[in-house]
Amino acid sequence: MAGKKIIVAGHICLDITPVFPAGSPQPLNRLLAPGKLVQMAGVDLHTGGAVANTGLALKILGAEVELMGKVGDDDFGRLILERLRQYDAAEGMIVSPDSSTSYSIVIAPPGTDRIFLHNPGANDTFRADDIDSDKLTGAAWFHFGYPPLMRHMYAEDGAELAEIFRRAKAAGLHTSLDMAAVDPGTDAGRADWTLILRRVLRYVDCFVPSVEELCFMADRPRYERWLRRAEGGDVTAVLDLDTDIRPLARQVLALGAHELLIKCGTPGLYYTDGTTERFERSYKPARVLSGTGAGDTSIAAFLKARLDGCPLETCLHYAAGTGASCVEAYDALSGLRTFAELDEKIASGWEKL
Repeated sequence: MAGKKIIVAGHICLDITPVFPAGSPQPLNRLLAPGKLVQMAGVDLHTGGAVANTGLALKILGAEVELMGKVGDDDFGRLILERLRQYDAAEGMIVSPDSSTSYSIVIAPPGTDRIFLHNPGANDTFRADDIDSDKLTGAAWFHFGYPPLMRHMYAEDGAELAEIFRRAKAAGLHTSLDMAAVDPGTDAGRADWTLILRRVLRYVDCFVPSVEELCFMADRPRYERWLRRAEGGDVTAVLDLDTDIRPLARQVLALGAHELLIKCGTPGLYYTDGTTERFERSYKPARVLSGTGAGDTSIAAFLKARLDGCPLETCLHYAAGTGASCVEAYDALSGLRTFAELDEKIASGWEKL
């Protein structure tokens, strides 16, 4: 599949990230107390969502990419299109005169996991017919990201999402699907995700969710137990490969997944196809400025390596190395390294966590 085009479709937004000044981490309830004025060090504006993060990372890594997403006919939409044009990647975008552009305000204080204030905007109007079927012809891979943040993708038990993947498979493409965190109190949180996965995964070659997203969707009681064990902290820090991650993976393979790459946060990445399995530990970043886009860009590296025909071990090395590179910058793209740079850094003894 080397040199073939990959289509990246789904959710896109504008990420607005206030930059906190350097200093010792503070508890979030003290840092953002009601009535308190918090002195900031600036703000970063970047494209976000799977279409921008994964799609543009693939472009940076040298892939031929077609982006398919939807923005509103407004200032935020024009700003997103301007950023995409810098990468020669705006051609496949839809501009909707009837929708606002999606945005996320990313609250990422030092030492604290990110909090997102999110407006889905035009993503909620995205449907199967927004995929340009003519552009599927001749492509090698179809990747879709963040259906939990796109209303029509989880409505009616995922009928539109299943139709998108059915068409991609009918066109002969390899396919992959990424997810996003789900708020239990929303319509997306009340959707029957086990049914949606059973309906969609038959058309998905490689399913690439985070471990928390996956457990919420596939095994809610297990997810609730994880939350209690974490006691308000990072869930991925309390998980065990044998008793937590492997059993969850078996459940998801039974729902129809062919290959499963689970993003497990700081510990690393878990891959299985039911026969082969690998756990790839994370590389140690030089600094951690923001986790924004780390999962998306690690998936971009994995997919690009697969397109290049790399062995599984190499694909996982590149994915882990790209995730570690990403967190060294505030945005999803500035910290990325080429595969050659990753090879050199790994060969020189890049420490793992």
